[in-house]
Amino acid sequence: MQQDFIENLVGEPLIDIYEKVMDGKRLSYNDGLKLYHSNNLTAIGFLANIIREQKHHQNTYFVRNQHINYTNICNKFCKFCGFYAKKGGPKPYEMSLEKIRSVVKKYINYPLTEIHIVGGVNPRLSYNYYLDMLRMIKEIRPDVHIKAFTAVEIVEIARVGKVSIENALKDLIEAGLDSLPGGGIEVLSKRVHQELFQKKLDGDGWLDVARTAAKIGLKQYATMLYGHIETAEERIEHLIQLRELQDETNHFLCMTPLSFHPEGTELSHISTLTGYDDLKNIAISRLMLDNFDHIKSFWIMNTPEITQMSLWYGADDADGLVQDYEITYITGDYGNKKQFLTYDNMTRMIREANRNPIERDSLYREINRGENNSNIRTKAMKRLHVIK
Repeated sequence: MQQDFIENLVGEPLIDIYEKVMDGKRLSYNDGLKLYHSNNLTAIGFLANIIREQKHHQNTYFVRNQHINYTNICNKFCKFCGFYAKKGGPKPYEMSLEKIRSVVKKYINYPLTEIHIVGGVNPRLSYNYYLDMLRMIKEIRPDVHIKAFTAVEIVEIARVGKVSIENALKDLIEAGLDSLPGGGIEVLSKRVHQELFQKKLDGDGWLDVARTAAKIGLKQYATMLYGHIETAEERIEHLIQLRELQDETNHFLCMTPLSFHPEGTELSHISTLTGYDDLKNIAISRLMLDNFDHIKSFWIMNTPEITQMSLWYGADDADGLVQDYEITYITGDYGNKKQFLTYDNMTRMIREANRNPIERDSLYREINRGENNSNIRTKAMKRLHVIK
């Protein structure tokens, strides 16, 4: 009876993938394409949820984090980007070290675990700027985990410092760097690179940075930006390249499929993605990346509501509370800086999805603060004058 139900739910076209999932077998390139070409989102989510629950049961992870986007001046001019300064878009800015100090101190009484730092590729910034930034943050918040600089930023930092990628990473680690975020390549495709971001490093360069990070013991996150000009074939090739690299290095902590927002970019003619697209890409990422422990749904890019649903479509991580993220705005309004969830918002969202919220650190170790989290939130929010 149960087998009949499963066969009806999954459907004949995907039953062979169901059998692979149940047997713990790795999905192939053709399996991935079959999933992308299928319109049976319920079945795809069901399959992804099997793996999600095998790995994490009912647990869903989140982190208390702060984002710092230190400059939007960038010389790469990527067509998919609405963040960098340009006519008719965001005004240019470059945060001084003192400005960054004030931004870090703004949340000094809030129990942050992670500070996530990325920015544009600004050739005016010196090598010491990056090192001094990390040292200063560690002086102010010595216990915080600093996740900073995409691969393209690492290449720029090494260039201005006239050092190798490896030496640049070692210097950054000594200054306070704890892990690398994803990003910096979007999709590992030569065609997409040539058409959308040819001034930025290519896939081979991104993979080289990742291998170098792994060589010196630096953990890293991975991403895939979907919904622009990439094909289903290129998405699967991207996921398989990540999977193969993880087989080689085992240094990736998590994969985050990122939903493309065309507003304010040179691709503004492209239709905005739907929740269907977001759930499908999260689920297929979970199914293809068998050697990644965690799949994250980034709620700022795909909304808290879709993130809530994604917890049954393969995602086990809801990202974080997030303070001052400036790269993508749900509304497309560059003046809207209030993009965060309170602790209660986050845990309620997870519990409403019948999942178990687990606060984590950046390495996915559970955090138990031993005190009432609502009291922490209330005190911090009063200090920030934020009205819930």
